[in-house]
Amino acid sequence: MKKIYAFIGILVLLVNCKSKQATYRDPVPNHDTITIVSKHVNETRIINIWTPPGYDTSTDSFPVLYMPDGGVKEDFPHIANTLSKLLSENKIPPFILVGIENTERGRDLTGASEAEDDKQYCPITDGAKNFRAFITEELMPEINAIYRTTKVKGIIGESLAGLFVMETFFVQPTAFNFYIAMDPSLWWNNHYLSSHAEMLLSKLPDTKLKLWFAGSSVEDISQYTRSVEKALISHAPETLTWKYADEPKEKHHTIFRATKEKALIWSLNDN
Repeated sequence: MKKIYAFIGILVLLVNCKSKQATYRDPVPNHDTITIVSKHVNETRIINIWTPPGYDTSTDSFPVLYMPDGGVKEDFPHIANTLSKLLSENKIPPFILVGIENTERGRDLTGASEAEDDKQYCPITDGAKNFRAFITEELMPEINAIYRTTKVKGIIGESLAGLFVMETFFVQPTAFNFYIAMDPSLWWNNHYLSSHAEMLLSKLPDTKLKLWFAGSSVEDISQYTRSVEKALISHAPETLTWKYADEPKEKHHTIFRATKEKALIWSLNDN
C-alpha cells in the first residue's frame, strides 16, 4: 500500500513538472504586473506584485516575500489573499508579495541530477542555478527600484518550488532571510539534499536565518523531510531558527493550503 501512495505522489509531481495550475478558483486580488527580459533564463518573465493595504498612502518601506508558482492561475491569488487576511487579523506585519509566473517549471525549479530516472519527471538541465540568478540579480533589483522595500526578504514554495526553496537555503543561504517549503521534492537527484544535509548545514554562514518546512503523507517526500529534520536537530547552527511541521494527515495537493497560515505567521514575524 505504501508503494501505491508513493507512486501516486510521483504522478502528481510529474503532472506538475510542466506547469502549476491552481485547483481552486480563488478571487484574484488587485495587483500590479510587470515583465522582465531576463538574460539568465533567456526569456521574458511575467511578475505579479501584491502590495499591502495602505501602501499607496504611506511612505513606509516593506519586506518582500518572493514566490515561484506565482502566476494568477497558479498560487499567487490564494497566498496574496491569505496575507491580506492575516494582516487584517494583526497576525503578521505588512509584506509585499512578488509572484513569478511559470514558463518551464521543471527546468527552473530543479538543480543538477545524477539520477537517470529523474528524466522521466523533469528535464535534467540544472536550470535552478539560472533561475536563482534571475531572481537575485535581475528581479530583486527591479522590485527594489520600483517599490519601497526593506532588506528583509523571504521565499515560499511547494513541491518542486519547495525543492527550489530548500536548495537555495542550502547552496545560497544569504539570498533570503527566511525560507518556507511545503512538501519539497527532496527525492530529486537521489535525495542529495537530505543525504548531505549535515555537511551542507556545516557550511551555513554565521548569519541569522529562518527555515520553516513541512512534509505530507507522501512517503517519497516525508522520509526525506524527516531526514532533514534529524540533521537540523543535531547540526543546526545557533544562528538558524527553524521549524518542521510533520503533516501525515495531509496529501501532496492539500498541504500548501492546510499549512500556509501557520507557516506565514511563524516566518513573517520577528524578522
